[in-house]
Amino acid sequence: MFDLDRWEEIFETIRKNKLRTFLTGLSVASGIFILVILLGIGEGMRNGIAREFEQDASNLIFVWPGVTSKEHKGLNPGRRIQLKNEDYSRILLEHNDKLDKTSSTYQVWSNVVSYGKESGSYRMDGVFPDYQYLENMSLTAGRFINTNDIQHVEKTVVIGYQVKKDLFKDEDPIGKYVELAGINFKVVGVFTDPGGEREEARVVIPITTAQKALGGSNNIGRLYLTLKPEENFDAAVAASIAFSQELEGYLKDRHTIAPDDNRAININNSLEQAKRFYGLMDMIRLFFWGVGVCTIIAGVVGVSNIMLIIVKERTREIGIRKALGAQPLSIVGMILHESIFVTAIAGFVGLIFSLTLLEFIGPAIETQFIYNPTVNFTVALNTVFILVLAGALAGFFPAWRAARIKPIIALRDE
Repeated sequence: MFDLDRWEEIFETIRKNKLRTFLTGLSVASGIFILVILLGIGEGMRNGIAREFEQDASNLIFVWPGVTSKEHKGLNPGRRIQLKNEDYSRILLEHNDKLDKTSSTYQVWSNVVSYGKESGSYRMDGVFPDYQYLENMSLTAGRFINTNDIQHVEKTVVIGYQVKKDLFKDEDPIGKYVELAGINFKVVGVFTDPGGEREEARVVIPITTAQKALGGSNNIGRLYLTLKPEENFDAAVAASIAFSQELEGYLKDRHTIAPDDNRAININNSLEQAKRFYGLMDMIRLFFWGVGVCTIIAGVVGVSNIMLIIVKERTREIGIRKALGAQPLSIVGMILHESIFVTAIAGFVGLIFSLTLLEFIGPAIETQFIYNPTVNFTVALNTVFILVLAGALAGFFPAWRAARIKPIIALRDE
């Protein structure tokens, strides 16, 4: 029930102690502000990490060869390992039931690509059709490399959007021919990549054409593999780790590499990395919650101290109320009402200010590991709940003390 007299008492107390109330409210508002900003940064870090993993397939296993660092079976260290088509074919044959998307690649890091009077130096990737999904490419025009291109060693090329802008400007490139390594290739598609301009400054051709036209023989540079989906994230991580270990053992045995040589075969498992990063993000978010809550507690302690002072100042008034028949519950309600009101108003000010700051400044924050820091509505509701609870706790002990004051003792207070 709305009690006008009680509200008048609360506002009268605030008017009499403006500076004290302002400083108390400022401590609470600062606590909520810091908590929401920290949670926003934590979410921004999670978004940044997620964006990094979105650049490729989420469960990608990426293999590339290195140089041996240990002697093994009479072979000296320092051998450069070269993967072959047979490696890729054997992996597909033995693990066909586990694999989803696959591609080996043959790459040349700098090739001059020309169209008319325009030319530029771009990376060339010889690939299989699944490479589009493994690299998370999106087509803006035409098509990607297909099985027919691979089987018939077609001279087709899919160019990155940056290549299209450099060479074709506003002209439609589909069906046109570009010169690559002195050979004319027909442009059949244009792609974009989440990695941005660096990843879009390359061209993609069938791996069979790349190996034949550019002297690759049966050599391959990298392997890209994904496994079939599992029931949940943990099962997918476990399956991915087990497969990576099996794959590493197979390649080391095939290329006569010491089992404990960690430099000859390199395997990057995106699921394993994702689990590690997300686990770290959860710990950071928990730490942020801890810091924010501790800051709020500091503000609540300040509110509680102020309410104790108020109870001390109004001891005689409380004694008169009790002498006239006021129940302890009404005394507790009076103190709690004021405490919750001050805490809630100050907290809402801090909440609104922090959410406004994230709304306008957040989208402009775009670093490698922080992207679009935000706080969702559920978290905001949780913060409001914390506010109400904090206000009640701040006023409870002073209110309980006030309710226990004996009228005769209170009336003697000066």
